[in-house]
This record gives sequence, structure tokens and C-alpha cells, in this order.
Amino acid sequence: MAGITRIGRGAGQGEPGTPARPVSGTPETRLWNEFSDPSGQFFCGLWSSAVGSWEVSYSEAEFCVILDGHVRLESGGVTEEFRAGDAFVIPSGFAGVWHTVAPVRKLYAVFEPR
Repeated sequence: MAGITRIGRGAGQGEPGTPARPVSGTPETRLWNEFSDPSGQFFCGLWSSAVGSWEVSYSEAEFCVILDGHVRLESGGVTEEFRAGDAFVIPSGFAGVWHTVAPVRKLYAVFEPR
């Protein structure tokens, strides 16, 4: 079907990365950005991470679906945990710590306001 993009296949090796502000461990991440709209404000794909923790600060809003693994998000004394099958939104302005407790793969959709 013209114009439809399948998300989550993770073709190829993906883009390797490491978090900018690690808290513990040296987690390696991989990103498969599989769609970007013409404005560059909306994009989505597949992401994975090894075990570790790092500080995050979101200027974008992100919808996540955990496919495999276990993550914990902490902010302002509140902790939320997510495992395979869980879906959640990280709002723009969220600041805290992302913990990959067990190796994780997630689908993501991000909107970056201007």
C-alpha cells in the first residue's frame, strides 16, 4: 500500500550510541529510525539498550511500547517500571533517570515541538 511504513523490523545494524550523561554502567544503544515526516517534528522506529542508567531531559514527547526487557524511570522521587507489553508516554519537559534494568527493545514515536 503506497505511503504506509512498517515500523519495528530493525533492518540492518541500526545506529549505535551511548547516553550522554551516564549514571551507572556503560550501556550501548541502537536506533532504527524508520520514519520521519517532512517537517522533521515526528519520527518513529525501534530502539534497544543494554543494561545501565543515565540522566534524561526531554524536549520532545515520546510514546513507547516495550517489546522486551525492563526499564525504570525516576523523577522527583517517583519511580515507574515498565516491562514487555507496557505502553506509556514520556511528556515534553520530563527530566530524570532512565534505568535499563534488563536489555530492552522498544517501539517509539516522537513529536518534537518547535
